[in-house]
Amino acid sequence: MAWRQFVMNLDALDPEAVEAIFVQCGASSLTLTDAGDMPVLEPGPGETPLWADTQITGLFSRETDLTELCDALMMEFGLQELPAHRIDDLEDRDWEREWLKDFGPMQFGQRLWVYPKGSEPLGNDIEVVYLDPGLAFGTGTHATTALCLEWLDGLPLEGKTLLDYGCGSGILAIAALKLGCTCAVAMDIDPQACTATRQNASDNGVAENLDVLGSASEIEGDFDVVVANILAGPLVQFAESITSTLRGRGMLALSGVLCEQADDVMAAYKPWIEFDPPVFRKQDGQIWSRLTGRRRAG
Repeated sequence: MAWRQFVMNLDALDPEAVEAIFVQCGASSLTLTDAGDMPVLEPGPGETPLWADTQITGLFSRETDLTELCDALMMEFGLQELPAHRIDDLEDRDWEREWLKDFGPMQFGQRLWVYPKGSEPLGNDIEVVYLDPGLAFGTGTHATTALCLEWLDGLPLEGKTLLDYGCGSGILAIAALKLGCTCAVAMDIDPQACTATRQNASDNGVAENLDVLGSASEIEGDFDVVVANILAGPLVQFAESITSTLRGRGMLALSGVLCEQADDVMAAYKPWIEFDPPVFRKQDGQIWSRLTGRRRAG
């Protein structure tokens, strides 16, 4: 099916009212994006924060008369002309798999690979996590996730237990199970992340060995390995809670931390953790860190 998209800056227009008009005029899907350069790093569960300069994109069938959409918007908001906008005709293609152009097999360390679902692995001597991009954060394309996956690949995980604190897509817990962990717990306060993690665990055949929790208060016991790829603020705030889940001489990895935040995060964990030298990686003009160490004895 052939499509066209209508892209418009929202300016001061009410997003919900604009979305309603798009739907009334036949939009098959709607997307809100940042038309400027103001990242929204970590919204709370259920929140849909918008940027100061937001752009809306509606996808319509090629036969849709978008003049009706323009007229409806101008009438609803009493406008003489619409904010900056454009109409793009889109060539027919398999949209469900279009993302495969940018998301192919990725290697992390020596053994671990992440493949799009439905792909055939290139060899038999590798461990593969099958994943499709979705609503929850974590496919391995971001430096913070990649750093954690590489760290897991280098650990002797056979027979170990692992906690993924702030699991997103569940990629880290699933990878750990593929690499030999006996069982894992994945925790995230975002219900979408929990749903995605359960589905991804099922797709990878590890659901029976993975418990998915929606609150830190549900975590019981301690673990050989704990990984928390969230952000510096929550890592500092919950430092004692996170380290309380790590058994003596257990291994910890923290990420989602910019290089300039690394010292503050390590200082928050210093009473409990002996840190290795930080590992840094640059991506899109920012330098991210991975902080690893062991829980102090006693």
